[in-house]
Amino acid sequence: MMIDTSEINVRLIRFPPGRTHEAVTENEDGSYTVFLDSNMTAEYRDKAFLHAIRHINGDDFRKGDVQEIENSAHRIGG
Repeated sequence: MMIDTSEINVRLIRFPPGRTHEAVTENEDGSYTVFLDSNMTAEYRDKAFLHAIRHINGDDFRKGDVQEIENSAHRIGG
């Protein structure tokens, strides 16, 4: 599955220190919102955004094994 990037909303927010730096949610209308940690450098935000895109393109919202999902997302262009 390849998602049209116009269907992706990006929001910069402050994540708690030492926690995740990126999160992605599927919205009711089929679009996605990617949340990126505003404390990250632009370079790290770009990497985190690409990681989120891999989850979207991998249709990971339909899978159940989180460890398998993360292993796959890091394996593909990691």
